[in-house]
Formats: sequence, structure tokens, C-alpha cells
Amino acid sequence: MGKKTQVKISRKTNPRIPSLIAVLKDSARENEAPIWRDIAKRLETPGRNYAEVNLSKLNRYTSENELVMIPGKVLGAGVLGHAVTVAALGFSATAIDKITNAGGKCMTIEQALEENPAGSGIRIMK
Repeated sequence: MGKKTQVKISRKTNPRIPSLIAVLKDSARENEAPIWRDIAKRLETPGRNYAEVNLSKLNRYTSENELVMIPGKVLGAGVLGHAVTVAALGFSATAIDKITNAGGKCMTIEQALEENPAGSGIRIMK
């Protein structure tokens, strides 16, 4: 009975993440947009569980001029054959080059929230 269990409190080391989570939850409540709450829940998980999506996957599962949200990082492996607007937590340099060369647009999750507070027409990829 003398054994104590330690409770580990996890904290995000990137100061951007907790504030982003709070903003997403507030926006979900204000705009009645459950997509932002879903993104916030995905960002509350440990960073090692964040999505890492290659351009080949984006090319395969998206269509022209679609808005895609990735709660993680976009990586540059593969070819993107059409213009797609991608909102993500982060981008590799190659991914940014290939997306813009295909006529697409890269934005942060914060920018996507600002441009589309209702969260309509967004596809989440993981």
C-alpha cells in the first residue's frame, strides 16, 4: 500500500498550440461550427500523433480548388497535379513550393479560421 503513483501532466512545448486550441474552441462555440472543435481535439493529442500528409495523398484524395485542413504537417513527397488550398499547422519547404507551383495556396489554421469562421466546405485529412 505504500506505493505512490505519479500523475504526469503533459504540457505543449510550442506556445502557439494551446492558444490555437483555445481560439478554435471559442470559434466553434460562437459560430456553431463543430469542425473547429474537432481540429482542437486533434491538436490536444501529443505532437507525435499529429497528421503528416504527403502531397501524393493530397493529390489522390482531393479535387481541383478544394479546401483541405491538416491538423499537422504537410510533407513534400509526391506530385500535386491540381490547385488545392491547404491549411495546416506546418509545411515543409518542398511542400510549399509544389503546392504554389500547382496553382494552390498554403495557409495556417489561424488564417483558415479567419477566412471561413463557419467552417463550411473544409475537408479534414489525416
